[in-house]
Amino acid sequence: MKAVAYYRVSRQKQAASGLGLEAQQANVAAFAKARGYEVTATFTEIETGTNKRQRPELARALEQARREGAELLIAKLDRLARNVHFVSGLMESRVRFTAVDMPEVDSLTVHILAAVAEKEAKMISTRTKDALKAARARGVKLGNPQNLTLEARRQGAQARRTRAVESYRLVSGYVQVLRAQGLTLQRIADRLNAEGHRTVTGKLWRPVQVRNVLLRAQREGGVQ
Repeated sequence: MKAVAYYRVSRQKQAASGLGLEAQQANVAAFAKARGYEVTATFTEIETGTNKRQRPELARALEQARREGAELLIAKLDRLARNVHFVSGLMESRVRFTAVDMPEVDSLTVHILAAVAEKEAKMISTRTKDALKAARARGVKLGNPQNLTLEARRQGAQARRTRAVESYRLVSGYVQVLRAQGLTLQRIADRLNAEGHRTVTGKLWRPVQVRNVLLRAQREGGVQ
């Protein structure tokens, strides 16, 4: 089966140094070999903070895949999956695609995760702006260490906990899918680690952390 590979790096410097790109290439090569794909073309997107909605290399990759009747192998979906615009465009192209870092997640699940993550990102932004506005209204001088009262530190700790919970949202959906397929907590942790996922603190996943994600999803109305 033919396949077209799509890689993504975030800056020109990163692309030049190969940081991130080499790992993506290695992952795609291993995946293609294991699944029997013949990679006929590769495309590398170099993103900046201003062009994330314009992805010319992705358009070229999709066109190439259409011409060849090939499947698109996306090396690293993760953060792209949080962008509804990207996922919708990918689905509307009608090109078969597989995310190498999340191979068990189908297109519908990815779309749902994207919609949820994008909504949550907007809610976080709104809450942050409201909190800053309220602080200014109380006369708080933001950035002044003298304002770090016990209450301010408590609120800061709570904010960090909230961010930690929210950062698990995307991976939570993936964990639930793997659990529904019958994988044990250990196998899910191994899968996450092998695919490059890390915890909020940048550490490797362990079964107890996978269990916590599932329990949190259950409390919030997810499925285990």
